[in-house]
Amino acid sequence: MQPMSMVLPGVVGFKLSGNLRNGVTATDLVLTVTQILRKHGVVGKFVEFYGDGMSKLSLADRATIANMSPEYGATMGFFPVDHVTLQYLKLTGRSDETVAMIESYLRANRLFVDYNEPQQDRVYSSYLELNLSDVEPCISGPKRPHDRVPLKEMKADWHACLDNKVGFK
Repeated sequence: MQPMSMVLPGVVGFKLSGNLRNGVTATDLVLTVTQILRKHGVVGKFVEFYGDGMSKLSLADRATIANMSPEYGATMGFFPVDHVTLQYLKLTGRSDETVAMIESYLRANRLFVDYNEPQQDRVYSSYLELNLSDVEPCISGPKRPHDRVPLKEMKADWHACLDNKVGFK
């Protein structure tokens, strides 16, 4: 047997705190996250989302963010398993026994996150943070999801695009 070396990707920790405001959707959140991550530069890296704001996001919201990893350039977006994940397993027909076994296994291997317990410090290659209450309704495009424009700036952005010799973004 020969030793084999491999390059491990950097892992960006993205802390989510607070709550989304009324009228703000998962789409607004994912467009904001995409813009932040593209600006930070996460190509070839893993992004792990964590923080107490996670407990307020549905599994569908998390899946929407993770599914956009090609758009923000990461190899993958990861959400640790928590009570929301276990609820999803129950809602999709897994038995209580199976869910209990999964939770027990993940807790034993320190892979389960309980936001009601004190959190250990995490070590990442770099750190980002977003307070969910700072996310505002927005649109993006027309060509790229990271061309995000807050709705309150839409009129000015529209006129800037019309006046731009190159045209739209």
